[in-house]
Amino acid sequence: MRIEDLRPAKGSVKKRKRIGRGPGSGHGKTSTKGHKGQKARSGAGKGAGFEGGQMPMQRRLPKRGFKNYPFKLQFTIVNLRDIAKLGVAGDITPAILIEQGLIKKILDGVKVLGDGEVSSAITVKAHSFSDSARKKIVAAGGKAEVIEF
Repeated sequence: MRIEDLRPAKGSVKKRKRIGRGPGSGHGKTSTKGHKGQKARSGAGKGAGFEGGQMPMQRRLPKRGFKNYPFKLQFTIVNLRDIAKLGVAGDITPAILIEQGLIKKILDGVKVLGDGEVSSAITVKAHSFSDSARKKIVAAGGKAEVIEF
């Protein structure tokens, strides 16, 4: 047996139904849609949530609350252990973090989290700090400076 001898099992492959291709196809004229009526028209159907003219569920239920997602800030997160691995002396800014490949891009700002330890006195400039990160940086003799958005 060779690859060109392979065939699908008999009856497993069917030709697709081509509707609206003339009377010889058996599916011409009304194209399997019957005669007239809403479902025979183009773009037919009543749409999701249609309840026969009754007030739909999404309009009957009360609307309450508020969604914060348009206003939520998304920070690019950096941990202290990653900053300590860099071994950069002096100021550490978001531009340096991108240059060193620690972060790819800044979303709404950079937030420094306190996972890990800092041994040297460094000045970290970021848009936000967790309390533990701020305490660890100050305890090592460094500064945690907040950049304005």
